[in-house]
Amino acid sequence: MSPDSSWKDKYLKALESSEDLESRWNSQRNLLQRMLVRTSLASEGQDPELDGLLSQLRGELRKGSPDSATWQKLQDRIDRRVSALDEQKAESGRRLKATLEQLLSALRSHSLLAGGKDRLRDLEKRLREPETLQSHFTDWLADFAGVLEDAFAQTGGQGARPGVFNRLFGSREPRPPAAEMAAAGEAVQEDPLPDEGSVEETSQRLSIARRVGELLGHMLGQVALEPASEARARRLQESLLNSDDWDELRDGLNGVAELVIAAVTRSQREFEAFLRRLDERLESLRQCFSEQAAAQAGRRNASEALDREIRDELQTFGEQVKSSADFDQLKASVGQHLESISGAVERFRTQESERERNLSQQLQLMHEKLAAVEAHSELVGEELAAERQKALRDVLTQLPNREAWQERLAFEYQRWQRYRHPLTVGVLDIDLFKRVNDSYGHKAGDRVLQLVAKALSERLRTTDFIARFGGEEFVILLPETPPEVAKSVLDGMREHIASLPFHFRGEPVSVTFSAGLAEFVSGDDEDEVFDRADKALYLAKDSGRDRVIISGSEPADG
Repeated sequence: MSPDSSWKDKYLKALESSEDLESRWNSQRNLLQRMLVRTSLASEGQDPELDGLLSQLRGELRKGSPDSATWQKLQDRIDRRVSALDEQKAESGRRLKATLEQLLSALRSHSLLAGGKDRLRDLEKRLREPETLQSHFTDWLADFAGVLEDAFAQTGGQGARPGVFNRLFGSREPRPPAAEMAAAGEAVQEDPLPDEGSVEETSQRLSIARRVGELLGHMLGQVALEPASEARARRLQESLLNSDDWDELRDGLNGVAELVIAAVTRSQREFEAFLRRLDERLESLRQCFSEQAAAQAGRRNASEALDREIRDELQTFGEQVKSSADFDQLKASVGQHLESISGAVERFRTQESERERNLSQQLQLMHEKLAAVEAHSELVGEELAAERQKALRDVLTQLPNREAWQERLAFEYQRWQRYRHPLTVGVLDIDLFKRVNDSYGHKAGDRVLQLVAKALSERLRTTDFIARFGGEEFVILLPETPPEVAKSVLDGMREHIASLPFHFRGEPVSVTFSAGLAEFVSGDDEDEVFDRADKALYLAKDSGRDRVIISGSEPADG
């Protein structure tokens, strides 16, 4: 075989290999494009803006050879929108979790659910696990509904009783008109109750409505609503606090839910408006930078043009000097060239001065816009910080709330893991608090909560932490404190609270609390210590109330 033939065979093989690689690459590229199209179609329906970006993505894919710069911009916009949606989803999950935790805490103190407290605590513990809201929320809701159904079945007997939500908030079954009943030979009776439930159920419904009315008043003091929504909220509050008509009250409770949604929606709209304003300011800054870049490019072009014009004039002048034999003609040529050069320099100086003035104005404008953006961002930062503090504070007692407790507990737990210094958790519960509410009303109960919260917080060290956990329950963190010392501290608080002169309707009222304590030990996590303290609290309740018990110790005489 000749060398030429060998080289030709190698070339043909390389060419075939290259074509095969190109064919496989094209096949994989087409497959990838189809996958992207199908993925984008499957991702639609979550957000209108994201849907528009995905539609642009499919349009770019159909072009066959999309522009890389366009792809990069589109990818950045999609990434930002997906991140924003993730944050919205996370915030929605946090709000849902906080609401459910408050509901569970309130139900744990309800007399109808005394037998289901362990199941409620288990639900509360599961709610703190991230996968509950992400993957198992339907199962969680089913278990929650089961707890409520069992509790009401025990109080109302078995049989064909309506479900718990229908019994509390359901609409009444339509009854036939009195004329039709009389024609059918049935006795016509007036129903004195709001529905077919017992007097106890009616009282519970009214109590719930009154409490929701008070909470609505607290919300109006903390949340800004649009004028029409605020007026409606005031009407609903008045109805919930004073009306005895259950149909009206049920409509009022539904209206409260709509108002909460309206408040959240308004906050979202205000934040979106802020983002739009910020985007407009950033766009104006981008335009300023673009104009400055264009001005710089114009300056370079003008300098290059001046340089070329002067060189051309000098070159022409030099050629004329070499070829000219007439002195007068040469003199006239020199004057003409010098005048041309002078004119070019003057034009350049005029254009340069104009550019300098424009740049100075643009810089001044940009400084003003930057100052406005910085001032607005600082103001928004302060507002967000203030809103954050509001979100971490209980409206009634002005103590930190459950979310703030979770943050502080996580911080102290990490510090305990690092240094292993004593750290004690306390759970406090006001004794017979429901009796105060039933005897003197919820306003009296709220006053008790406020006074107890103030007395407790004033008698703690600055390094300690107290929060309202929900209902009449408080939680305390005592760093650098073993449980025996913590018990002495809480016993002092307990005696102080018992000595406070509570009076309602001219009658003295004794207020005490029970508490459970637990210390972090090796192998503990946050939930385990809290559960031990919570069990110690219920042991204190069962042992006669008005006492503090350390987890693992025998009940002491109070």
